[in-house]
Amino acid sequence: MTSQIQIRKCTTLPDFHRCVEIQKHVWNESDLETEPYTTFVVANQTGGQVLGAFDGPTMVGFTMALVGVRDNAPYLHSHMTGVLPDYRDRKIGRALKLFQREEALSRDIRLIEWTFDPLETRNAHFNLNRLGAIVRTYIPNFYGITSSPLHRNLPTDRLLAEWHLDSKRTIAAITNLTPDPTEAPATIHIPKLESTESSTSTLQSNIRSEFQSWFSKHYAATSLRFTPAGADYLLQPWSDF
Repeated sequence: MTSQIQIRKCTTLPDFHRCVEIQKHVWNESDLETEPYTTFVVANQTGGQVLGAFDGPTMVGFTMALVGVRDNAPYLHSHMTGVLPDYRDRKIGRALKLFQREEALSRDIRLIEWTFDPLETRNAHFNLNRLGAIVRTYIPNFYGITSSPLHRNLPTDRLLAEWHLDSKRTIAAITNLTPDPTEAPATIHIPKLESTESSTSTLQSNIRSEFQSWFSKHYAATSLRFTPAGADYLLQPWSDF
C-alpha cells in the first residue's frame, strides 16, 4: 500500500454519500439493490462500522459492517467492502480489514463475519490464508439473483467467514507467521472458471453439495491452496470445544 492511503472512520453525510458512489462503481447494481446512504448512517449510529480508505481527501474504498448479537455476545457482520479498480492490488483491502479488527477489539467485540462467493478463490485466499478466518457455513442463494454483473446471473451462494479476532490463528495469519497450506483431511477443488454460464452453474451446484456434506460432518474450511488446475479448499475437523 502506498504511504498516502489513510484509513479512518466515516462519520459525515458526504462520507456516506461517497460510499454509495464507490458501491455503484464496484457492483454496478440496479438502484433497487444499491444500499442508500441512509444505511451507512444507521450502521454508524447503531454500533456498526463505516470505514474509509482515503488518498488525500478522496475516498477510494470503504467497508461497512452492521452490529449483531449471538449467544448474548455482540459481533459485526461486515456487509460490504469495495475498492475502486484503479486502487486494487495495493493492499487497501487488507488495511481496511486490519483497521476494522482493531476498532472492533477496542470495543470488546471479538468476532466479525462476512460472506463471500466460494468460486472467487482470490477472495478465499485472502480471507482464509491472509486473515485467518474459517468457514463452517454454506448459504445457498443468500441475496437472490441480483442485477450485478459480478454475480454472473447465478444464485448468490455464499460461504460465511468467521474471523475470531483475538485467536492464535488470526494473530499468526495477520503477522505472516502461517505457513503455506499443503495438506488436509479433505479438499474441495475449484477448477479455473470457464466462460459459459451453464458450466459455472453446474460447478456451483456440485461444490454446494460438497461443502454442505463436509460442514454437516463438523469440518471447517481453513485454508486455500492454488494448483495449476485451479484451487483447493482445505478442510479439517473443527470444534469450539
